[in-house]
Amino acid sequence: MIDLTGQSLTEIADAIASGELTSRAATEACLDRARALNPLLNCVLRLDAQAALEAADRADRERSRGARLGLLHGVPLAHKDMFYRAGRVSSCASTIHATRIATTTSTLLERLDAAGGLEIGVLNMAEFALGPTGHNAITGHCRNAWNPQYVSGGSSSGSGVAVGAGIVPASLGSDTGGSVRLPAAINGVTGLKPTQGRLSRQGLMPLSWSIDTAGPIARTALDIARLMNVLAGHDQADPTSSRRAVPDYAALCRRAIEGLRIGVPRNYFYDPASPEVRYLMEDSLAVLERCGARLVELDVPELSNLTELSRVIVYSEVTALHGTWLRERRQEYSPQVAVRAATGIAIPAAAYLEALCLRAGMLRRFVEHVYRHCDVLHTPTIAIPVPTIEATDVGSGEAMWRIIAQLVHCTAPVNYLGLPALAVPAGFTRNGLPASLQLIGRPFAEGTLLRVAHAYQLETDWHRRIPERS
Repeated sequence: MIDLTGQSLTEIADAIASGELTSRAATEACLDRARALNPLLNCVLRLDAQAALEAADRADRERSRGARLGLLHGVPLAHKDMFYRAGRVSSCASTIHATRIATTTSTLLERLDAAGGLEIGVLNMAEFALGPTGHNAITGHCRNAWNPQYVSGGSSSGSGVAVGAGIVPASLGSDTGGSVRLPAAINGVTGLKPTQGRLSRQGLMPLSWSIDTAGPIARTALDIARLMNVLAGHDQADPTSSRRAVPDYAALCRRAIEGLRIGVPRNYFYDPASPEVRYLMEDSLAVLERCGARLVELDVPELSNLTELSRVIVYSEVTALHGTWLRERRQEYSPQVAVRAATGIAIPAAAYLEALCLRAGMLRRFVEHVYRHCDVLHTPTIAIPVPTIEATDVGSGEAMWRIIAQLVHCTAPVNYLGLPALAVPAGFTRNGLPASLQLIGRPFAEGTLLRVAHAYQLETDWHRRIPERS
């Protein structure tokens, strides 16, 4: 049996395209790894092994016939259980949707299909995507790829763990407050929250329709670039998707960063940062400086207000979406998710509308203030060492809100502004868990973020590290 542990999406896809590796062998390797690790990590909700192997055999026959191959031809993948596929149950890791059969297929899944990707199953997540830790009292907590006593990050918990543990080379998640970047960061892989509107949301379970964004998780920046070449672009089925032309992200990714200005914030992002996270961030900046980038210190506009404004929008819209179920089926929610889903009841309509109205002006001021000084803003993704499951399993009271605030401190303001942001592996803290830097760009600057990350990953091997049991 072949071992794909640590192999990137790009390496696997290129090996299949060249005939060095068959899709059947790659798919069998991913399925075997899922069966071996899932009892420990609980990142996979369902394997669809027979369908995946049949799709792999078709992919191998197509290649042998000389068919034109897509960028992901024959590559096994798995995604967060909130991307709908017609005829398949999409539970959103909840009791309420446990038997819900989708009637439509997500545009992003259709685009992966068209590029030749195949699915081996669906992945665990926070219940209804409400939770940055990865806890789920319905389907069981997803556990960190590096140490199962620690949190996986959420809400795209299964996606981060499955990629971090080498079960699949890439996965789709969603990001409303950090839900792609946090599990990517916490499991030692790369995760992109694109500019809002860059990817279609058709066929994706809604959480907050004003802020939701889909995004990919993979091992490297080059992998993310390949995925974005497949996924990005306007979708007629999603009127909120952007009509802006899609660049060649893989080509942008490979450009040198000499002379690029990296912004280093003096305020907000490092307020709660631990000394060891600060040290790792300084070390990553030194690497980028050696690559030819120029470091620029700057003050950023006060972001705590943006986090609160994001919270007002998200919880107002969550409560609106869940209102009927909260009234009629509240006992089917876990206690923590029931509290969070009902939070919008206490938010005045005027506050919600004000948060929406302020958004465009705050985005304009942030972009004008920050990006006249730099091309990319560099911050931690998570400012503290990864915590344990026990330390964060605190019920639904005040402690829950403190933990959420700690975890999303660096990520949530980006969602309110709709900016692109990329989580990149940047070392390990003393507890043996991954640390991560975050790159934030101006709207539609995903290519610049990937360019910086790729330069960094050429000089480091953090993204190549695999948990010891692997």
